[in-house]
Amino acid sequence: DKCKSQVDRSTTVIARDVEDHHHVRNSVKTASLSSSLSWHAANRNNNVLDPRKQEIIKATEQLIDCINGGDFEGYTKICDTHLTSFEPEALGNLVEGLEFHKFYFDNVLGKNCKAVNTMILNPHVHLLGDDAACIAYVRLTQYMDKQGLAHTQQSEETRVWQRRDHKWQCMHFHRSGSPSAPFALGTK
Repeated sequence: DKCKSQVDRSTTVIARDVEDHHHVRNSVKTASLSSSLSWHAANRNNNVLDPRKQEIIKATEQLIDCINGGDFEGYTKICDTHLTSFEPEALGNLVEGLEFHKFYFDNVLGKNCKAVNTMILNPHVHLLGDDAACIAYVRLTQYMDKQGLAHTQQSEETRVWQRRDHKWQCMHFHRSGSPSAPFALGTK
């Protein structure tokens, strides 16, 4: 409700008199149309993704599939052994290495996850040179709890990738929000 009551400053115009009002209103309409057209032109060019950006999205999807399936061996092949991360389960601490994650694979993932579905929404890939990239996206995870009730959780994630020996490896990630659904299953 707070957001609804706030005024959108980009569309608000205060006119001094009638003549100024018509001039200002027409200028605002022209500016809005101009920015709208340039936004559409930019997105038309972005619709054809750079093949490297597609590789990053695919690698991210594979990594999440390993998490959802409890496949620690697959996860270790995609992640650097010195992976760093900030995630809700670490209580605000920077975690380095895969040992912290192994606990969840050994005790929660794959054992308690009967049905998990994850969607990556609005992925934005930033290429950081030929062999490095960053992806930011919203992750929606649907899952069934132990009582058979369906839940959906959302988190915002950022992953940093580096290409080594012709394959992408996740070097760092950050996840916001509440603990991710597959990790939280052990506590619900």
